[in-house]
Amino acid sequence: MKYSLQTKFAKLTFGLFLSILLLTILGNIVANTNASSFCVGYVFCLPTQPVGYFKLAHVLLAGISSVVLWLVWRKAWREQKHHKILLPLTSVTTVLFLGQSFVGMIQVIRGFPLHLTVLHTLSAIALWISLTCLVYFAGTLQEDGKPEMGAGFKQRAKDFFILSKPLIVALLLVTTYGGLVMGGKAFPSASLTFWTLFGGTLAAAGASALNQYIDRDLDKNMQRTAKRPLADGRLTPAEGLSYGLILCLLSYYVMAGYVNFLAALLSLTGIFYYVIFYSVWLKKKTVQNIVIGGGAGAIPPMVGWAAATGNLSLAAWILFAIIFMWTPPHFWALAIVRIKDYSRAGVPMLPVIEGEEKTRKQILIYTVELIAVTLLLPAFNLTGVFYLISAVVLGAFLLYAAWKVFQFGGNKNAWTMYRWSSMYLAFIFLALMIDAVL
Repeated sequence: MKYSLQTKFAKLTFGLFLSILLLTILGNIVANTNASSFCVGYVFCLPTQPVGYFKLAHVLLAGISSVVLWLVWRKAWREQKHHKILLPLTSVTTVLFLGQSFVGMIQVIRGFPLHLTVLHTLSAIALWISLTCLVYFAGTLQEDGKPEMGAGFKQRAKDFFILSKPLIVALLLVTTYGGLVMGGKAFPSASLTFWTLFGGTLAAAGASALNQYIDRDLDKNMQRTAKRPLADGRLTPAEGLSYGLILCLLSYYVMAGYVNFLAALLSLTGIFYYVIFYSVWLKKKTVQNIVIGGGAGAIPPMVGWAAATGNLSLAAWILFAIIFMWTPPHFWALAIVRIKDYSRAGVPMLPVIEGEEKTRKQILIYTVELIAVTLLLPAFNLTGVFYLISAVVLGAFLLYAAWKVFQFGGNKNAWTMYRWSSMYLAFIFLALMIDAVL
């Protein structure tokens, strides 16, 4: 492909490249000459020595670069919605530019902690790689895209909201907050709560969007998922991929900047586990997809615990094990109800491969094991009487639902098990929170 600057988008991206290059050079000059000491002030400053003009020039160029970046972003999202390379590259470049600036500010305030210094360096490297690729691919386009007419703002906003899987995100936030409260043995501060849950929301929503991007063709074959925005064509694959990448990157910057390194690392691990390990590899490869893949959904309470304490103890790993054991009976119950969907889509769920009877038995076995795991917390004296009573009562209700599935089968009992297991998880973590503050 021949590179040229004939298109407006190519010219804009090349201008962005030059402005960020000059911004980087000026930034190094400011750092090496200590120019900031001779031009003190927030945003704009009045130089007291000639060298201080380097600082002022750096600030002004940062503003210019931000404006050019906004123009590139706007043009990409208006005219390159179907381009699977340009739109994601533009989105990633924008977040990396903003993220590096954000980390640079935070690390000064925090006294240059090692993890933020490393993140700042890695962000700079990633930014240049992304920006270089963007300039190259923009220059190989033969013509500018044209603004695309589509659904109105409200419909698009609704579709992006659906792409985030809000109900799943809400359940994951309950478990995250449960780990946060239990780890701190008290209700956390408003600031810690906000940033932990905000970062968790971004991570879960971004991973969900990437999951739907990966499964967009598979979803078309399932009645339950055929109307999802990507499967139905209301959003383009490039938009879904870009949206997911934006949220995942932002989540790490939020967690690293406002929570702590361990929480950020665990959140990133959860994203990788769900998107790469489960969605790309496990889901279509093995009948044990849900069993092994359950680890992704089990990480949020550990994120909450790490946010509160900065470490992981035995109790945090038991919280992980609770959700890990909860996942198979929950999703196998749904798989019984939607067995035709999974079969048509070629997803090797347990009832599709080994039959409903064995699945019903496995649901009962895993439910018993789940209840046993929940009782490890009081067994190790990690919780009090309130949680013990709650775990026994809630476990009895769930075991009854699982026994009905095992004994009688049928979609009605399986659907009841699916619904009850969702409420069970929410209530067991609510009991953990209440017990922790009593």
